[in-house]
Amino acid sequence: MGSHAMRIDLSLRQLEVIVQVADAGSFRAAARQLDISQPALSRTLRLAEQTLGTRLFDRDTRHVTITPAGRELLRIARRVLNDFDSAFSELGHFMQGHLGLVTVAALPSASVALLPTALAAYRRQHPQVEFTLLELPAPALLSAVEEGLADFGLCVRPTPDQRLKYQHLHDDPMVLLCREDDPLATRSSVPWSVFAERPYVTVQASSSIRQIADGVFLRRKLSVRPAFEAPSLTTCCALVRAGLGVSALPRMGLGLTDMEGLVCIPLVAPSVFRSVGLVTRIGRSLSPASLAFLGMLGG
Repeated sequence: MGSHAMRIDLSLRQLEVIVQVADAGSFRAAARQLDISQPALSRTLRLAEQTLGTRLFDRDTRHVTITPAGRELLRIARRVLNDFDSAFSELGHFMQGHLGLVTVAALPSASVALLPTALAAYRRQHPQVEFTLLELPAPALLSAVEEGLADFGLCVRPTPDQRLKYQHLHDDPMVLLCREDDPLATRSSVPWSVFAERPYVTVQASSSIRQIADGVFLRRKLSVRPAFEAPSLTTCCALVRAGLGVSALPRMGLGLTDMEGLVCIPLVAPSVFRSVGLVTRIGRSLSPASLAFLGMLGG
């Protein structure tokens, strides 16, 4: 037969009673401090002693003395009650949003434009909360939220077939990016048709930016072929700076680049916005810390 350690089944209430009786030195005082009747206290203690198969206190008419077994248990009882209190105060902090880990996925442009100020304000109120920041293009970002790899995302509006909830935050206007010495640079606005006449520099086809621009060309029946497809928004801006063409980008995205020598001008006919907002998964409960941060972004 293997020797199994006996699992002693004492309740927290029993441990509290044992500690209180030991501290008060009398049943009456202990019952008063615990706000229970003396018979109830005696019964709780008797059950504990039955479970353990030993006396914890020797009682005579006047007072109570702790037994050696009682003294051993007292040490453990104090530790257990302490651990219990601190564990639940940790849970309390978690429930109030003061503890936890928040994973945020954002488009690169939203990461730069929207996250830092919200994070700084949040950090002042919740210094213990840890953050993981992911920067992803829209398709990967939306599936990260859908699969639960991120608590929420800062992204363009998802398609209706994804099990995602979208809360609109920001209308990001599409602008024309050109060099400051370009003849267009002095204009107050430029029509989209300009891209049919000038070399067009853009980002790769999978980008949410590209889908917006292509949609306009399609609706306006403009035939536009990219002169260059840049792998990133930063490279796209560098190509424009080098004089290789002009580009259509969301204004918020320009926070990712050094605008030295570049100018952005509102695009009209039509005026187009990229919609950016908070994406969460339908049916997934967020931690209190995440909800508090969402409140800060959405507020």
